[in-house]
Amino acid sequence: MSDGRRRATGRRRGKGSITSYQTAGGVRWRWQLRVPLDPEDPDAGDRQTGKGGYLTASDADDGLDEAKRKLRQRLTFSRSMPTVAEHLEAWVGGRQLERSTLVSYRRLVRVHIVPELGDIPLDRLTANRIATHYRQLSVDGRRDVHSQGKPLSANTIAKIHAVLAAALDVAVSDGLIAVSPARKRTIVQPPTGRKIRAQRPEMAVWTAAQLSTFLAWCETQGDPLHPLWTFIAYTGTRRSEALAVMWRDVDLDKGRVTIRRALDTTQRDVVKLTKSGGARVIDLDAGTTAILRTWRRTLGGLSIERAKPDAFVFGTVREGRPRSPNDVSRSWRRRNDAARAELGADAVPAIRLHDLRHTHASLLLALGVPVKVVSERLGHASATITLDVYSHVMPGQGRAAADMLAAAVRTAQ
Repeated sequence: MSDGRRRATGRRRGKGSITSYQTAGGVRWRWQLRVPLDPEDPDAGDRQTGKGGYLTASDADDGLDEAKRKLRQRLTFSRSMPTVAEHLEAWVGGRQLERSTLVSYRRLVRVHIVPELGDIPLDRLTANRIATHYRQLSVDGRRDVHSQGKPLSANTIAKIHAVLAAALDVAVSDGLIAVSPARKRTIVQPPTGRKIRAQRPEMAVWTAAQLSTFLAWCETQGDPLHPLWTFIAYTGTRRSEALAVMWRDVDLDKGRVTIRRALDTTQRDVVKLTKSGGARVIDLDAGTTAILRTWRRTLGGLSIERAKPDAFVFGTVREGRPRSPNDVSRSWRRRNDAARAELGADAVPAIRLHDLRHTHASLLLALGVPVKVVSERLGHASATITLDVYSHVMPGQGRAAADMLAAAVRTAQ
């Protein structure tokens, strides 16, 4: 750096800066560095130290480098260096996040990071070691029982990188390491968005005829969850959102439902905010409204408590407790298998419960319903998400738009 250049002041611990100032004897240079008040307690705060009087910026730069070296040395000797596993455990434990998110983080750490990197001291973890680990995961990283040793998806590797990189950023802020090896992008190259999208499995959805066939079959079979399957199919709600709906959220007269909460899939009988964090109103068709009205009368006949405003619409029949989302998914698989066995695989293809939501969105978009309307029903943060997820069901809309424009112009001639 030339002597005439002034470096911008840095406020992050361990980064430092040099600046020039005017004296009677001419321009002088000083370095400044933020250091911890207590090396044993990273959260105790920082103080600023520095030294001036240097004749050149180069001399001040050398002084700053020496101060950084001493700071790293002092931090290393003042406390034992944690391993990657110890630091990740402390990092996850300090996050204020939804329980389901923390459970996901802990699983990624336990299954995909700690076994290979956990014993390495934090300051010995290198970018090459991380890059090698990611490459190995892409070859045989699966650890679930039925797919042990198969390649781990690009999406999961990207999530692993996000967790590890965020934890190492905190290690830098705490003065444990000078730089994050996960941020050396010329070496550590997590999967790109394009690769993640390319690996995304093809979405399984039903046609309108297949959905109609299944729901009609469930009704004739006396399936007690027929109202739930219908509700999800005709509203596009998530499984955990549908199970958290209470009767006070349903306006049968106006034909609408307000989605205010969702069930926590990691612990029983616990509700949380929706994925977007806010409430949304979904209009109901007349048929779904009628089914809900009949369902409320049925529940009220079993117990007056089951039809009260604060009762769960799709709670357990006897007690009215929230149903387990995972139990409901298992019930769906059994019902889907039974329908396929009786009606045939072509009439009712195998799909997941979540695919009812995809079916709802796909059918609406194929019918030409505006993306914004579909996005609002689904509770997406923006219509961009809807376009990204469901663009495969809209290829014909561009041609339809072109034909409509051409017809309008030519008719006007």
